[in-house]
Amino acid sequence: MKKAFALTSGIIAALAIPLISSAAPISNISDVGSFIINTINNVVVPVLFAVAFIVFVWGAFSTFILGANSEEVKEKGKNLMLWGLIGFFVMVSVWGLVNILTGSVSFGNSSQTTLPGATGIR
Repeated sequence: MKKAFALTSGIIAALAIPLISSAAPISNISDVGSFIINTINNVVVPVLFAVAFIVFVWGAFSTFILGANSEEVKEKGKNLMLWGLIGFFVMVSVWGLVNILTGSVSFGNSSQTTLPGATGIR
């Protein structure tokens, strides 16, 4: 458990170094909130979507390819696909709520946020 925690902490620190080194000096609380929300929207959310997609694809792979002969493997794969879809739904819902919140509170961010893939829709 300690190895997994140390490895995860090291990976997070390695990914955060470019964000911190290129960050402008923070002068007030509004900038801190804006920095945190932008970091979550631009780094954490895409990584979580990638993990959910990998879980879904692994579930599909294990259901249709690995579980061709075994009902137990098929059931595990179906459960992984279901949890991947639930993860997508929860993340899109939470992301929408966060974007509504940031749009209404406006943490010093003058630009409007859009959903991924919706380039012209605001």
